[in-house]
Amino acid sequence: MTFDATHYRIRRMGSTDFAAISAICRRVYPHDAPYTDAELATHNALYPEGQFVAEYLPTAKVVGVHFTLRLRLSDFHIDDSWDVLTAHGSFSDHDPVHGHTLYGADVFVSPEHQHHGLAHALTDATRRLVVEQHLWRMVGGSRLPGYGKVAATVSPEQYLAEILAGTRMDPVLSAHLKDGWSVVKLIHGYLPDDCESN
Repeated sequence: MTFDATHYRIRRMGSTDFAAISAICRRVYPHDAPYTDAELATHNALYPEGQFVAEYLPTAKVVGVHFTLRLRLSDFHIDDSWDVLTAHGSFSDHDPVHGHTLYGADVFVSPEHQHHGLAHALTDATRRLVVEQHLWRMVGGSRLPGYGKVAATVSPEQYLAEILAGTRMDPVLSAHLKDGWSVVKLIHGYLPDDCESN
């Protein structure tokens, strides 16, 4: 769906957004602890220009986010987990000097505002950041929340192959592919505590 600029705007995260972000996080990731105010404040202090929110204009409430940090990929392995890439969610490994890769650490939208083009608009904001800061690329990982329902009969490799062939849909990865992302490889244990993806 096309982004509706009459009802939504994409902007940088501010400290007054923290409570709304934690509330959305609880709804989108009910099995995980939400971001704390301290974590969000740290993200904003380390890399304010890389923390984006989608605001619903009629209520002035935050309804989606895209958090990023800059990494020097040579410091990491292609199979590293989200915890390793984000320093356990702290973003303390953000490297503003040698980090030529923008890492999309998290993107999520409140359920009642999904299918309004917000994830795409948030990702477009991060793509513009890559250009503005003369970075080399943007990378990210994806959950596979549909996999848990078929894990007993389908391998992760087969599940991914079917998504890429267009014969199976995953609520998250299929949306990323539609948004122009491409798959580099399957990473086992990327989000080990994500029960829907395991």
